[in-house]
Amino acid sequence: MAITGIDNSSYTSYYASNYKNTVKKTDSEKDSTNTKDGNVTTSTVELKTSRPGVTKTEQIKTGYSNVNDYSKYLQGKYHYMNIGLTSMQGIPTTVSVSSAFLQKCMNDPEKAKYLEENLAAIPDCTKDTINGCLGTVTNQSYMIDANGNIIETASCTNDPDGKIAKENAERKAKENREKEEKVKEKRAAKKAEEEKAAKKRAEKSAERKETGDYTLSVTGTDVKSMTQSLVAGSVSISVPDRSSFDIKA
Repeated sequence: MAITGIDNSSYTSYYASNYKNTVKKTDSEKDSTNTKDGNVTTSTVELKTSRPGVTKTEQIKTGYSNVNDYSKYLQGKYHYMNIGLTSMQGIPTTVSVSSAFLQKCMNDPEKAKYLEENLAAIPDCTKDTINGCLGTVTNQSYMIDANGNIIETASCTNDPDGKIAKENAERKAKENREKEEKVKEKRAAKKAEEEKAAKKRAEKSAERKETGDYTLSVTGTDVKSMTQSLVAGSVSISVPDRSSFDIKA
């Protein structure tokens, strides 16, 4: 990483990653499984993470016929990609990937793997930037060019009155509130589904009682005699007033 343009109030850092030196596939990184849905192939691979020596098993997709569909797939996993200015850890952030590089990745598993490794690492790298840079980070950007090179830019200030740090903290608090709201909504939806299912079960149970439905259970060691006992037990029940009966064969 080379740091340039340092002054008393801010600095910008550029990180350029040479794609050719990072996409060589080792035996341990080869796809373990592949499935196809039309032309789209889902591969299970080991992706590097932002932590040295730590990998994670992940599914990636390739085989898209156009960049638009591939971008939609990626944005489903990395919502911050190519949406303009967003907030990450309270810091105004942009993450952009060249359409030309997306074109190269969408049908190339090795390039796609490289792209997703780096997109997935951005949130943790943002934390490292905030914790490692002197002063207060005011904004940042990550740009992947047509050749897969990554340019990371961070602007900082010493923020003597703490105004920017306060704004960043407020943005981060807002992000956390939004995440909590989404969790609450999911919990509420799950609870509503469970209550709906319980109501249906209760209605079915009531219906069985109203129509005199019942269940017979037979225990034994000879299936023929067990069946005979079950039939006999059924005939002997004139008006069922219970939902289940146990019969000895």
